[in-house]
Amino acid sequence: MTKSKELLKTVTQKNRFKLNLQFFSGKTLYELKQNMATIGQQLQKVEGELSAKAIDTTAKMEDIQALQQSKKDLQMRFDVIKEQHDGLEAEQKAKFAEQAHARAASLGNIDDPQQKVVKAKAELIRSTMRQKPIDVDVRAALGDDPTTGGGKFLPKTVSNDVIMEPLAKNPLRGHSALTNITNLEIPKLSYTLDDDDFIEDKATAKELELTGDTVSFGRHKFKVFAGVSETVLNGTDTNLVQHVENALKSGVAAKEKKVAFAKTPKAGEEHMSFYQTGDKAIKKVSGENLYKAIKAAIADLHEDYRENAKIFMTYADYSEIIETLANGNATLYTAQPEQVLGKPVIFADGATDPIVGDFAYSHFNYDIGELFERDKDIKTGIEQFVVTAWFDHQIKLKSAFRIAEVVATP
Repeated sequence: MTKSKELLKTVTQKNRFKLNLQFFSGKTLYELKQNMATIGQQLQKVEGELSAKAIDTTAKMEDIQALQQSKKDLQMRFDVIKEQHDGLEAEQKAKFAEQAHARAASLGNIDDPQQKVVKAKAELIRSTMRQKPIDVDVRAALGDDPTTGGGKFLPKTVSNDVIMEPLAKNPLRGHSALTNITNLEIPKLSYTLDDDDFIEDKATAKELELTGDTVSFGRHKFKVFAGVSETVLNGTDTNLVQHVENALKSGVAAKEKKVAFAKTPKAGEEHMSFYQTGDKAIKKVSGENLYKAIKAAIADLHEDYRENAKIFMTYADYSEIIETLANGNATLYTAQPEQVLGKPVIFADGATDPIVGDFAYSHFNYDIGELFERDKDIKTGIEQFVVTAWFDHQIKLKSAFRIAEVVATP
């Protein structure tokens, strides 16, 4: 009678786990991973309780046997889900590899160079998100140098479009210098003479004497994340590439603005900010109101910098200046900012204290060798296409700039 009960119990368990296998077969790979994690945590908890009971001499054998049975059940459940997960994962990997090969092979059939680049970018993104190697034809279409060994280096075309393309969302772009060179070291002045006395600006001469006549760019790492849903990933090449590149460009622009206008820079990034304090700070010029302070800052610049000077300030500050100067005169509201302040004005919300100077002496450099990889937000299930880049912002000559500030007269 006992053997019959045990046999019936075993058959019932097997049938139950067969039903579980059928249930899990309809799940996505992501759902199966979540289920494995949940049951794995429960199994770990039961194993801990069982170990504690086993060394507890006061514990009843019935409790230990119950925990043993619970552990056995959870282990069987975990094995069932894992089997289904591994099978589905292998199936998807094979499918993705086949699709990737077909897409890469189709690159040779595209005559339009622009369309070929878009398709190659889409394949690079999809392969990265699915943790597959990038096809050689894809890298070749994106201008990658095969002598580097490929690896994870970002192909030149993607690097240029994401890092080097001017971005409207960063007001410094188009005014500051921008390069993409490893271990960049450049002279602070674009020309020299055989006589050091040619530097008429004493502030510049003193700065060069204290800091040297060259500037070396460092490597400061940052990451940009572009969220990619499964729908976008499986959508058209054009939509996928536009979505990812727009997200990356916005991230790069945001990082540039953040470091350049930081009032409290991160440790190691102090030199990147126009608002750096201490003995390396940009000179401040004051006035009883913002209009007079900006005018005084322009006048305080040496003529070598004043000629090409521009003003970075917030739109709110400019509106306040117009409000003060107009005094009921409507015509001033329609005047161009350059007519009002005497120099071109670029509006930037980060420039909380107006910055006046020759922005050719502000220089962003991206070290080549960006990395691209994938990540996943477990909470939302959204995949992340991640670019890791190294860059530096150097203000080559602090004497080429002034910061305008209001100091009320007593």
